[in-house]
Amino acid sequence: MKDLLLTIKENAELIGSAIDEYLSGSIDEISVLTDSMKYSASSGGKRIRPFLTLEVAKMFGGKKEAALPYACAIEMIHTYSLIHDDLPCMDNDDVRRGKPTNHIVFGEANALLAGDALLTKAFEVASTNEFVSNKNKVEAVLLLAQNAGADGMIGGQVLDLAGEKERLSEKTHLMMNRMKTGCLIRTSALLGCLSAGYGEGTFEYLDTKKYAENIGLAFQIEDDILDLGTEDNKTTFLSFMTVDEAKHKIDELTNEAISVISKYEGSEILVHFAHYLSNREV
Repeated sequence: MKDLLLTIKENAELIGSAIDEYLSGSIDEISVLTDSMKYSASSGGKRIRPFLTLEVAKMFGGKKEAALPYACAIEMIHTYSLIHDDLPCMDNDDVRRGKPTNHIVFGEANALLAGDALLTKAFEVASTNEFVSNKNKVEAVLLLAQNAGADGMIGGQVLDLAGEKERLSEKTHLMMNRMKTGCLIRTSALLGCLSAGYGEGTFEYLDTKKYAENIGLAFQIEDDILDLGTEDNKTTFLSFMTVDEAKHKIDELTNEAISVISKYEGSEILVHFAHYLSNREV
């Protein structure tokens, strides 16, 4: 576990430095936008999505240089989603990771624009990855667009908002989680596959997809357990199962994830990561 935590820390620092370089704006007149983007992009966190991109690529023999732009792109999209989630029209949060949220510091309009700019920057970074083929870049951009858009993360957010006003069915709630959280986690891992040269249809791609889908769902169920008592009337996994049943489901998902990835040489970090996500306390 010590090796895993060290790897998470080292990858987070690498991603932070790379994103900072990508966001080095040169137009003085819009420095407030650059500052707003950097404020949220550098706010810390474990950066588990780009971690997946880098470590999946590494497991399959990919070069870090090829995986890094994709890792940064997925983190930019995740960061933009957090900025928008915190806005008064959404969750109306004042604090994120111990710091005032973006709109508290820079104002609602600049926060909205910073999120928009991070999203578009993500596609710029992914589409100009000079360490992969043009076919690879097209596949990566399509993957990002499909999973960050209406049929993925954004659609999941719409369902999540609906769940704050009315009880979601178990089927709809599961769909919401697979879209809102699961899509980006799956995309993060699959970008690692692509950067190592394994595209859609390969065994490596399919196994990585299964691994990521299972840890993504386990991650969200664990979140609901950790948030027990703080969600008011919001629909969660604990609306449909007891805590013990939820923990059993997490174990099932984690074991299934490990079973499909552990056959690959160099998968030890990803195996430990699956256990780590399902047993975290924060």
